[in-house]
Amino acid sequence: DVDAISDGKDVFVAGVMEHIEEAGVHSGDSACALPPYSLSKEIVAEIEAQTRKLALALEVKGLMNIQFAVKDGDIYILEANPRASRTAPFVAKAINRPIAAAAAKVMAGVKLSELKLDRPSKDHVAVKEAVFPFARFPGVDPVLGPEMRSTGEVMGLDTNFEAAFAKSQIASGIDLPTEGCVFISVKNGDKAQLPQIVRDLHAIGFSIVATGGTVDFLKEHGIEVRRVNKVADGRPHVVDAMKNGEIQLVFNTTEGAQSYRDSYSIRRTALTQNIPYYTTMSGARASIQAIRRLKSGAPLGVRALQSYA
Repeated sequence: DVDAISDGKDVFVAGVMEHIEEAGVHSGDSACALPPYSLSKEIVAEIEAQTRKLALALEVKGLMNIQFAVKDGDIYILEANPRASRTAPFVAKAINRPIAAAAAKVMAGVKLSELKLDRPSKDHVAVKEAVFPFARFPGVDPVLGPEMRSTGEVMGLDTNFEAAFAKSQIASGIDLPTEGCVFISVKNGDKAQLPQIVRDLHAIGFSIVATGGTVDFLKEHGIEVRRVNKVADGRPHVVDAMKNGEIQLVFNTTEGAQSYRDSYSIRRTALTQNIPYYTTMSGARASIQAIRRLKSGAPLGVRALQSYA
């Protein structure tokens, strides 16, 4: 996600944000980091170059938002919007520059060169996290997808991604556990990422339970985890374990209509029992980094927004 200001001749790239959830989740529902937490400097530089070319080619006057996807080092353009995006306030706070006011002046005829905008080098990371209304609507499935479902957002600021992401989770009402048991059930396309995720969870002291297919896959990779029944397999099953307080964290990804229906009760129970849950692998990986930071014992600390200027 990129926000930029153009006057038709010059372009100021205000910020390049890296989404934590993959393409396929609405950008308004995805957490994102500024600066990017895993993209290479070369990819970021190319994204900025493409942003400038697009803004000038489209003759934009004012704010512009562009969404890109990166796969195997190739950059794809998803959409280019010649308008302000909901990310503009987040970017403005992260870089401490009044980009909305600057864009309004540009639209009124002021040149970017007169505004002398810059993007200062900062020693902090800003993470935006979406806030969802699921708990207020009984029966709603909290899985994320291309339709925007969030009703607000929060921001976490710190000197590194792990702490900033942890703060964003706390601010959005998610109480990440630092010990206990994690339930994992993922679609086939995500299973290749599982061994490292499970090793990381074991390394920070969590036990793991999973349904049959996931257990068998992990066993093939030399990793033993405890098996738990799917709801369809009979009781006691995973939802019983969640209601009994035996599970403190859920990683659940789905594909296909049947899998989606089968795992609905898991997501809904996580919501009603206030169990943190992640429905993408990228979100799961970010949560592990945040938990590792919380378990380190170092205080997160609270500072005024202005102190990050």
